[in-house]
Amino acid sequence: MPGTPAPSSRPAASPPARPAPRLPGRSTWPEARRVADILRKETIGGALLLAAALAALVWANSPWAGAYHDLRAFRAGPAALHLDLDLATWAADGLLAIFFFVAGLELKREFLAGDLRDPRRAAVPVAAAFGGVAVPALVYLAIAGPAGAPEGWAIPTATDIAFALAVLAVIGRSLPAALRTFLLTLAVVDDLIAIFVIAVFYTAQLAVLPLLAAAVPVAAFAVLVRRGVRSWWLLLPVAFAAWALVHASGVHATVAGVLLALTVPVLARKRAGGTAAGAGPAEDPGAGPAEHPGAGPAEHFEHRFRPVSAGVAVPVFAFLSAGVSFGGPDGLAAVLAEPVVVGVLAGLLAGKPLGILAATWLVARFTRATLDEGLAWLDLAGLAVLAGVGFTVSLLIGELAFGPAGAEQVKVAVLAGSLGAALLAAVILGLRGRVHRRAVAGQEHQ
Repeated sequence: MPGTPAPSSRPAASPPARPAPRLPGRSTWPEARRVADILRKETIGGALLLAAALAALVWANSPWAGAYHDLRAFRAGPAALHLDLDLATWAADGLLAIFFFVAGLELKREFLAGDLRDPRRAAVPVAAAFGGVAVPALVYLAIAGPAGAPEGWAIPTATDIAFALAVLAVIGRSLPAALRTFLLTLAVVDDLIAIFVIAVFYTAQLAVLPLLAAAVPVAAFAVLVRRGVRSWWLLLPVAFAAWALVHASGVHATVAGVLLALTVPVLARKRAGGTAAGAGPAEDPGAGPAEHPGAGPAEHFEHRFRPVSAGVAVPVFAFLSAGVSFGGPDGLAAVLAEPVVVGVLAGLLAGKPLGILAATWLVARFTRATLDEGLAWLDLAGLAVLAGVGFTVSLLIGELAFGPAGAEQVKVAVLAGSLGAALLAAVILGLRGRVHRRAVAGQEHQ
């Protein structure tokens, strides 16, 4: 047809290929800044945790060991409410509820507003966390299950983020920031699995009425925080009522902390003027680097309670839980030969890193992901070994599985396994740190 241009013989241009995902993946700048603040607080908390655990071990193996055990057994609380508990139980059920409250806030924020809301970013740490739970559980069952102690299968599955970050702060200063973020994100998912495991598998007897009644204070707490209430004298009694009812139901009381955290909104509501409702004024003197005028309620509570969790709750729990009498070299050797101890040690030192590495490799294999520039699989191997540092939640599960008497063996296993994982990771990551330092120095001289 005259005047009609001839059709082009060239094929239509195909859309640009989507870049292959990178492992472990880099966070956005706001998320990286928030993670850096969390790492700083948890590292300090990890140092306090280590000091508390060491003090407990020294006291429990001194001539004054009886005083330590008397302190753990000292009872306090209102007997009329069935809360006449010893200090060790108050630490495990009460103080760790604060720890799980902060963990619940972090979980909700990560999945709704953090890097885990992106399925591509979430795939690796989620898979690594599940691998790091499944494999050590299977290793433990293969060793201790035939010996008649299968109930301890979940002990070697937990990672203590504060302990691990304290180690990483000492030996990992030259490591890329992506590794620290990956460890923190993995630990967040690990906490989610631990919460589920404790609630489902370690509830011996369930009283339905108190559990149903707990919904009332939990709902009241949700209404208060969604209306912008931040006054502790209003929120604390409601939270305590929820905790007491969950405790009475037979479900471990720390689950109350998670339930309350999940009611806290992540995103700030917008007022008519465009400002965030409930976020607090810009000149709030208590706001730190992780809390800004647009912060939502979840970030507000996390910022306020993380120092309490990392600096008080977890170290006190460690002090009242880690004190175990070794009984001299012969007694220690006999305990280390017990199937439960061998199972926990093997799960922490072998099962945990193997599970994390295998899951990460499978994700890389099926998504064709490649490692971030400058990283090697040996970096991830060192991080996977460091994830075998299981302390707070491992000790808690040990007491739930075997009771106070049987938990003594678990304490030895968790302490020895965590120390072994920390030392092995220090060697691997220390060597890798030298490689990264030389690489940075070479770039600076170019």
